[in-house]
Amino acid sequence: MINVLITGANSYIGMSVEKWLMKEPKKYSVTTLDMTKPEWREYDFSKYDVVFHVAGIAHADVGDITEEQKKLYYKINTDLTVEVAEKAKVSNVKQFVFMSSMIVYSGCEETFIMKETEPKPLNFYGDSKWQAEQKIRMLKTDSFKIVILRPPMIYGKGSKGNYPELAKIASKMPVFPKVKNRRSMLYIDNLCEFVKLMIDNEEQGVFFPQNEVYTNTSEMVKMIADANKHKILMIPGFNWAVKIMQKLPGKIGRLSSKAFGDLIYDMSMSEYKDNYIVNTLKESIKLTEK
Repeated sequence: MINVLITGANSYIGMSVEKWLMKEPKKYSVTTLDMTKPEWREYDFSKYDVVFHVAGIAHADVGDITEEQKKLYYKINTDLTVEVAEKAKVSNVKQFVFMSSMIVYSGCEETFIMKETEPKPLNFYGDSKWQAEQKIRMLKTDSFKIVILRPPMIYGKGSKGNYPELAKIASKMPVFPKVKNRRSMLYIDNLCEFVKLMIDNEEQGVFFPQNEVYTNTSEMVKMIADANKHKILMIPGFNWAVKIMQKLPGKIGRLSSKAFGDLIYDMSMSEYKDNYIVNTLKESIKLTEK
């Protein structure tokens, strides 16, 4: 029996991984811990083999935020992560799995990320994750393994972030621009299987899981529309308009860059000795829109 503690109750990823692991109740015992109250510090970590740390702040409009809110990002995404990792280590937990993000590359000029690409966060959100990564890596030993996951945009049924916004558009708009772009993305079930493999194989290091193919925003919108039996016409020739929108200051520019910009991992970075792709892109869209 592998005893897993998920630090971060009610999170989308945490609940999804718990459900995934509990398909094998004879192999895994999973507990989730609420990190919003200070009582977690009194909780006994010593009975767990693995701590999967998902507690954090994300999906904020980083363009309209106070200095106090910025401090909160560092308090939760950086300081809390380090404190939990230190507690896990002194409690003789064998493995600490941290959910970081592709956001650590958000300030890089290149949109094709390779293994040797140095992280360069664009804002405090990305920096809070990057700071956490660097600090917890200093804790690793032969008996305390650190796994850092830097997934791209995660989507699935009930997910937050950009995917639901695209889904709304795909289900209502009669037309959509046909744009040539490429994005790395990761379906939630593929992530869950990857986390399971990290635990099973007692891994350590930095990993970059992603779907088996890159996503084109226009093609994805068409897939979502088809899944909802909604007719949508893809109109070519709008690349110039999208480029103008991406250069606009404020929220429109940021959203346009996220939706229509390029940002991909080199596929070789995401290869793993065991297959973790349980659903193809097309299958994942159907399941998400079911």
